[in-house]
Amino acid sequence: MQSAVLASALRAGIAGLVRGIAAAAILSPALAAAVSAQSYEGRVRGPDGAPVVGAMVTLRRGDPEHAITVWSGESGDFRMPPLQGPGATSLRVRRIGWKDLAQTEPPQGRPLDLVLEPESDPAEVAAQLPANRWYQLLLDRVGDPTSREELKRQCTYCHQQGSAATRRLREPDEWKKVIALMGRMGGMLSRDLRERLPSLMNEAYAPETAVAALTAGMRDPGFAPPPPAEVRAASVEEWDLGGRASMQHDLTVHPDGRIYSVDMTQDQLYRLDPAAPDGDRRAWTLPHGDLPVGGVFAGAGPPDVPTAQAHVGPHSIQVAPDGALWMTLALGNQLARFDPKTETFTTVKLEHGFYPHTLRFDARGRLWYSIAGSNHLGFYDPATGESRQIRLPSRTLGQAIVMRSMPFLIWLGNHVDLRGRAAEGDGFRAPIPYGVDVAPDGSVWFSQLNEHRIGRVDPDTFAIEMIETPFSGPRRMRFDAEGRLWIPGFSSSVIARFDPKTREFASWDLPIEPRGTETPYAVHVQRATGDVWICGTESDSLIRFQPGSERFTVYPLPTRVTYTREIDFDAQGRVWTSNSNVPAWQIEGGMPRLLRLDPHGGGVTTASAEGARSEP
Repeated sequence: MQSAVLASALRAGIAGLVRGIAAAAILSPALAAAVSAQSYEGRVRGPDGAPVVGAMVTLRRGDPEHAITVWSGESGDFRMPPLQGPGATSLRVRRIGWKDLAQTEPPQGRPLDLVLEPESDPAEVAAQLPANRWYQLLLDRVGDPTSREELKRQCTYCHQQGSAATRRLREPDEWKKVIALMGRMGGMLSRDLRERLPSLMNEAYAPETAVAALTAGMRDPGFAPPPPAEVRAASVEEWDLGGRASMQHDLTVHPDGRIYSVDMTQDQLYRLDPAAPDGDRRAWTLPHGDLPVGGVFAGAGPPDVPTAQAHVGPHSIQVAPDGALWMTLALGNQLARFDPKTETFTTVKLEHGFYPHTLRFDARGRLWYSIAGSNHLGFYDPATGESRQIRLPSRTLGQAIVMRSMPFLIWLGNHVDLRGRAAEGDGFRAPIPYGVDVAPDGSVWFSQLNEHRIGRVDPDTFAIEMIETPFSGPRRMRFDAEGRLWIPGFSSSVIARFDPKTREFASWDLPIEPRGTETPYAVHVQRATGDVWICGTESDSLIRFQPGSERFTVYPLPTRVTYTREIDFDAQGRVWTSNSNVPAWQIEGGMPRLLRLDPHGGGVTTASAEGARSEP
């Protein structure tokens, strides 16, 4: 083997020998990683030589794939941070109103001259727009505000509405099957809206009318303006995780810098090491005992997602004070603890309630979690083993009866398929406890998504107080360092703040255009800066809100159909989230991903971008 290498080296020269040795991994791993790290710079321009400002330049490598995206600056210039790891390399340049440019194995060692061609086909331009732009066409046809709110809250539970897969025209019977499937998965509509929706969708998404409406003024400079210099100073990294049948629901950043994510449809716990040259990924299968596929809900029949292999359905994940990972197992009615040192699981079974949901820790290391399927709030103390499920108030007597009947309904579902009947009803509205967070004073707060309420639980007496929200669809919420609660209005397209001391709400419309089309799933507050980060779940974006100046910054994300559910931060202040659209095949590229946005990590060198990078 050595003689073959030597002969090859003699033919290729000294430079070839160095490359051959590196490829053969004879060098140390660190040096080999350094040799394989690839960085590119260059300029994006149009055919006339004018710079294309704000183009997204994406470099991809590896299998599973790792990608990094930066924006071109005022002069069209860009510089990619090094992308390490083995594998083939590809480059893509994208800007609304221009044709995508793709290259495989772009040349290194010299600046790249990337020429974009204008896109003149209105249908192609319309296809470049995020889902919320298409969704507006449907919302406009619904009419009354109550039905619009219901549609936004129920039809975007698990995936974007208005994306390429969801705007396909269908025959009325096929639409009815789709809507029934949605109902069996929890998104139940009132009878009137359910009956009108098939024709409304076909009218809204018909290409002959939709394309013209979406691309009016497409040649005007303001049709798709470039993002501001502050955004062009950023970078976005994406790591494929799992497979086409996966659903990377929630993630959390461990203090050791590694990222953990739960795959809800495949019962997997994943770990990503972003510092490793190849983005080292590990996976563990969650224990499920004798639970069948579908867990405690399996009696209703086979899963509605054919590729699902979930017995316990991990949903939410958080890091405990001792460094362990705790998860809610929604389908298994359990909590699970994973010890990263021993790589072992332990589980805790719920005594009451169904579908444990969002999980948070208090200052004493105790777990608080919503139980979405039966209107409970859960409490568990790992130190003592004390466990409690607190029943939350229902708004109506009918809700209270159904919530208290859940054990019987689950038992009945083991003998009779109730899913189709529930989906064909008149849209029973369960309260659905959703978000949970713990205030600095130790009190525990939760949201009731469908009832447009938040609530407070005293952690010692378990006394409950309910508060109406002046906006609809409160979802996953977070406290800031000053004890103010930040709440996303999922179906009202707002970010709201509630002050427990003054009992006053303030709210701001999200700046996504057209206004009212965004469905913010979650928020998180960056304690070091006070910035509030918001999921742009329907618009392929992350949104930063700076409370002091009441200023929004929208960061577009490079992958079409990016459905985000949870946000976390690493020690460097970078923003993490996951792309967990269901089904995953609707995502561009067909794979779920973890994402990291570095607000100051881009490669443009213009003076304006440098100034933006210096902001706190």
